[in-house]
Amino acid sequence: MISLRYHIVSITACFLALAVGVVLGSTALNGSLLSGLADQKKDLGTQVSDLEAQRNALNARLSDADAFAGTMGPKVVAGALDKRSVVIVTTQDARPADRDALKKLVGQSGASVTGELQLTNAFTDPAKADQLRDVVTRLQPAGAKFPTAGDSGTLAGALLGSVLLLDKASAKPQSSGDELAAALGGLTDGGFVKPSQGVQPAQLAIVLTGAQQTGDGAGDRAATIARFAAQMDRSGAGTVLAGDPGSAEGTGPIGVVRADTSATSILSTVDNADSAAGRVATILALQEQLNGGSGRYGIAGNAQSIAPGVAAPRN
Repeated sequence: MISLRYHIVSITACFLALAVGVVLGSTALNGSLLSGLADQKKDLGTQVSDLEAQRNALNARLSDADAFAGTMGPKVVAGALDKRSVVIVTTQDARPADRDALKKLVGQSGASVTGELQLTNAFTDPAKADQLRDVVTRLQPAGAKFPTAGDSGTLAGALLGSVLLLDKASAKPQSSGDELAAALGGLTDGGFVKPSQGVQPAQLAIVLTGAQQTGDGAGDRAATIARFAAQMDRSGAGTVLAGDPGSAEGTGPIGVVRADTSATSILSTVDNADSAAGRVATILALQEQLNGGSGRYGIAGNAQSIAPGVAAPRN
């Protein structure tokens, strides 16, 4: 006869067997899982090491290429802008090292730099657009024709283009010395620009900007620079808007220009002016501007080629 004690012992044995099975099964599963994770970690570590090695190799090749461009650049641009003149306009976030290198290369191309002008952060501040517009309108030189567009960037480009750039056809000043002094003085007093000492009109202009705009009003600030540069181009023999690859993105000034067919059809852009190759392209783009051409140059996805006269690589 099966007793109660027998039932209790049987049930206990079943539960004990089940518990042992669960423990043994989970231990085997955990071991297998941990082993798999360890293998994945090892594989990922190998991939990271390979990618780092590839990155270092590419950086070394870029460094070598830029060093070569820096050595050959003066020879490439020699005589490209012979007896021409260039005024350099920079935004406040443009790197001084890039400006100085461009200035040196302009001289090596045979041109002279007539002065420098820095656009301050207030120049692109959407909150001060009305104030800039009022100052520009008040300082309009006698006889100068400003565009009907009412945005501050275009109007400022018209004002500074009329006093800083020579007439495209005659290569003579478009305004008097007093009008130049009044325009620069009024914009300086308003906190919108910082001119160098004795800046004079030139045939060509380089507008050097920084990286992609960020924060509140980024799009408006980029658009102000883009419209300013485009109007400067219309005011003289040629202008190039140059910057680094970040400036070619959607909220960068170069990106804004390249998204506007009316602007990019006349204004040349270079998106790698932070490199020796990009600075050479900037000088060659100025030469192309003198001949009535324009283009989108650099290494960004929306560039047409690396430099004027260089065919775009095939994908």
